Amino acid sequence: MKYKLFSLTLAFGLFGNVSAQETKKNSDEILVKLSNLPLHCIRCEYPNKTGHTINEEKDATLTPSQLHPVFYGCFDWHSSVHGHWMLVRLIKTRPNISNYQEIVKLLDESFNLEKIEAEARYFDKYKGANVFERTYGWAWLLKLDEELVTWDNPLGKQWHEKLQPLTQKIVSLWRDYLPKQTYPNRVGTHPNTAFALGFAIDWARATSNSVFEQELIQKSKQLFLKDSLIPAHLEPDGADFFSPSLETADLMSRVLPQKEYVKWLNQFFDKRGVENIIKAPIISDMKDYQIVHLVGLSFSKSWCMKRISKALPKNHPLKEKFKVASKELLSNGLPLIFESDYGGDHWLASFALMAMEE
Repeated sequence: MKYKLFSLTLAFGLFGNVSAQETKKNSDEILVKLSNLPLHCIRCEYPNKTGHTINEEKDATLTPSQLHPVFYGCFDWHSSVHGHWMLVRLIKTRPNISNYQEIVKLLDESFNLEKIEAEARYFDKYKGANVFERTYGWAWLLKLDEELVTWDNPLGKQWHEKLQPLTQKIVSLWRDYLPKQTYPNRVGTHPNTAFALGFAIDWARATSNSVFEQELIQKSKQLFLKDSLIPAHLEPDGADFFSPSLETADLMSRVLPQKEYVKWLNQFFDKRGVENIIKAPIISDMKDYQIVHLVGLSFSKSWCMKRISKALPKNHPLKEKFKVASKELLSNGLPLIFESDYGGDHWLASFALMAMEE
């Protein structure tokens, strides 16, 4: 927690000759400011990129909230989902946050059983909807449910139960898809396979769904176990918010015992690639909806490096290197969050919190 407080205050230029109490106060204020981003955008229906396939003329008149009565805001479905995750995480871990009641009110309106059931029906209601948000949005939905199911609190239990129609629909769709996924998506954007598999494994373990967990582990090994000499020196692409190489390495830390993981990792990265991925990305235009993805790249690289570092033995050369780089990437990204417009406002706060919390 000390590092989190320090990095927050330092990154936003608030840290100076102040007491620990003042540092915590400043950090709390920053977290409230971050939380205000999803608090605003979750109920902001426009602008919106629905991702809905229009099969006939009448479909063209459907509004985002008609398609998705809960997750219609934040520009797109997946950003609304992880905006909800962020708010749950904040009140779960910081019950004294000053806008606690405002957050609870919004979440309680969202976790409405009738609306959640409508969200679940969407995947069967329209032709082609069974691939909607596969698998990026699916992963964030499971992360949201994981946050609820691991929260020993009446609100968490209540909201978890109400989310189950959608959660179980996603799990069913994913289990149907896994046998058909012959190749991974190795991009640095939404379709990235390793990212989604990692979050799904976390959910399966949190809910003791051992059957789904083993299916996910088997698929992870099938797709990535033979990887070697990943060309990480070519990263990133122009609109990446994931590092494909780090997402793969992060995933495999979940599925391999430490000795096997070290052996795998040693032949996965080369020095040239490592020296490249520890660098913060250059963002040339904070107002560009695609280029601003690179701010999120700092956060996702930070959380991947932190997890990988924790998985490595004390004497491994990447343990300290990734630990240091993780902090630097987080501190690099934090001050940029409020420099974008809605292209960053609708999603970056969630990525920042994930990087701070992992």
